[in-house]
Amino acid sequence: MAKLTIVPTPVGNLEDITARALRVLREASVVLAEDTRTTGNLFKHFGIETRLASYHKFNEHQVVSSLVNRIAAGEKVALVSDAGTPAISDPGYLIVRQCIDNGIEVECLPGATAFVPALVNSGLPCDRFAFEGFLPHKKGRKTAIEQLATETRTMIFYESPFRVLKTLQQLAEAFGKDRRASTSREISKVYEETTRGTLEELIEHFTETEPKGEFVIVVEGLSRKLSKNKYSDTSNEDEDE
Repeated sequence: MAKLTIVPTPVGNLEDITARALRVLREASVVLAEDTRTTGNLFKHFGIETRLASYHKFNEHQVVSSLVNRIAAGEKVALVSDAGTPAISDPGYLIVRQCIDNGIEVECLPGATAFVPALVNSGLPCDRFAFEGFLPHKKGRKTAIEQLATETRTMIFYESPFRVLKTLQQLAEAFGKDRRASTSREISKVYEETTRGTLEELIEHFTETEPKGEFVIVVEGLSRKLSKNKYSDTSNEDEDE
């Protein structure tokens, strides 16, 4: 039966890969990789000899149709990104959508992703959350942040070390400097570190300490009571309505 298998790979510690993921990667006819060099290092570590092919944001529109045809013809194809689960702020959505549109089964294995441990480690409510991924670098960035000022769910952002301080400052400006937040860097790696506090405290910390590594920023949502009082005329309504 024609099927595309999505395979999460470790975001740091190689021991985080599952036995099932290793089996699928070994049994595949070809593994589509965001960067064949990065995945090649993973394959070398685990002794996997499956052929690799490039699939990344710069070529996915050009190659997706031919890849879907190969899967439909019965070729065993697996998809990985450089780290974590494909399609989560990484290439993958397009081929998944095309496979579904063509009646091809898509199977996503459970596995590593950076934002879940960062969310849990934050100590902020994680029963309801909004994953925002990377904010726009320029156009639409300010608007995107301002629109989240009334979000009541815990919010999760990905960020590079070069923009962490700027992002925290912009969040503080839109949300208020006393909003609680957490930053986690280098998830599952040797220098993994989580820093918690208000946005103001985190700004002070990273003003004094140079950010290093890839970051996940977790910010508490606006309380429902404050949201009603500050942003609407329904402050007297029952909060359960």
